[in-house]
Amino acid sequence: MAETVKKKFNPSLNKTPMPEQDPAERAQNFSEVALGYTSDMAVLEAERCLDCKNMPCVSGCPVNISIPDFIREIKKGDFESAYKIIRESSSLPAICGRVCPQERQCESKCVRGIKGEAVAIGRLERFAADTHAEANAVVKQDAPTGERVAVVGSGPAGLAAAAELNSLGYRVTVYEALHTEGGVLTYGIPEFRLPKSVVRREVDGLRSLGVEFVTNVIIGKTLLVDDLFDMGYKAVFIGTGAGLPQFMSIPGESFKGVYSANEYLTRCNLMGAYRENSETPVMKGGSVAVVGGGNVAMDAARVAKRLGAESVRIVYRRSAEELPARREEVEHAIAEGIEFLYLTSPIEILGYENKENRRDPKNGCVTSMKCIKMKLGEPDERGRRRPIPEEGSEFTIPADTVIMAIGTTPNPLIKSTTEGLSVNERGGIVTDDSTMTTKAGVFAGGDAVSGAATVISAMGAGKRAAHAIDEYIRSNK
Repeated sequence: MAETVKKKFNPSLNKTPMPEQDPAERAQNFSEVALGYTSDMAVLEAERCLDCKNMPCVSGCPVNISIPDFIREIKKGDFESAYKIIRESSSLPAICGRVCPQERQCESKCVRGIKGEAVAIGRLERFAADTHAEANAVVKQDAPTGERVAVVGSGPAGLAAAAELNSLGYRVTVYEALHTEGGVLTYGIPEFRLPKSVVRREVDGLRSLGVEFVTNVIIGKTLLVDDLFDMGYKAVFIGTGAGLPQFMSIPGESFKGVYSANEYLTRCNLMGAYRENSETPVMKGGSVAVVGGGNVAMDAARVAKRLGAESVRIVYRRSAEELPARREEVEHAIAEGIEFLYLTSPIEILGYENKENRRDPKNGCVTSMKCIKMKLGEPDERGRRRPIPEEGSEFTIPADTVIMAIGTTPNPLIKSTTEGLSVNERGGIVTDDSTMTTKAGVFAGGDAVSGAATVISAMGAGKRAAHAIDEYIRSNK
């Protein structure tokens, strides 16, 4: 693309706004909310970059994308060169541009953010990736011919490890327990935030480069880790994420209509429960209470709204300032009519009981949730002020559905079926600094090690593991 002649600097203190669906319309559909930059918008936003020589933004990126370099190419109007620079470090730019918490990572280091808003790095990354896809451009690479490596899990850690290993010349097979690739990118993040066509596009791109994907295989059940070595793989990377949901252990969590956010989102995102004629059951309509304040809580609440809930409340035990969710997701939720109950914690879920008719179909269904008001005390070990119940402040809110979005832990299946593999007290797989586990030839990264974190941090772990695997195989020849 020819270089575009534009002014060299945009002094605006604010990011170039991104077009998005009207809140009233999008709250009733599952189409993507943020519509992306046009070419002119992208160039205008890129011109806000100061092109700092010490590149502080790069230090905030878990995969160390050369951010000023790719933004410089967008300024010129050479969007394909921008994409190629990003791909040198990131295997999933269209995904990361959409779901990464840039405001706490690269953009938090941006000098433009000292006075005004940081450069919209994530939006520009998405633009470059989408423009590449729209042009049907192909990244050429010779077919890998090296040793075989198995990757367990096709979420962000597994995909990043597979991509990096593939680029190093290894023949990679990715094993996925579900029937569709993508891991949490497919089952956990809603269509309106991350279209599944984007995930398929990224997976298909890896497949075209020689990565093999095998679905419906549960490592630890269908095959054991040791079986993979018997099949000729020289190393194994475990990137199985953290899909085991947590509950509060309060009375009433067994009532019908109580979901973990994982189950609720999986039914909708992966199994299509939101479709009109879907055979996958899920509670729709009524009053919905979502417990938690992270991105998963925002996703669950916004899905419930789109499924026709008359009211959706997010119940969070700290204040708005402590919300861990991305600011953009919180703003979108508020615009879509979702109510936030801050400094509030559930203490019991109440259900319907008809003692005169034990066959009443409403028996055992959620009717409401009893909560207590909280106040913030002294900071905990992570520096967050600890919530303390206010005695005598109990109250009840209506709820036909309760969704617990209070965190997840790694699934214990692989640990329980793999001799010599150690985990910590939180269930995370123990690794050394190189990402090697306590079992020789087995590496791990992402949420399976750290617990629930971000897509880009999982990708960073997968990328590091790929180089550790390369060094391991080379040293053992």
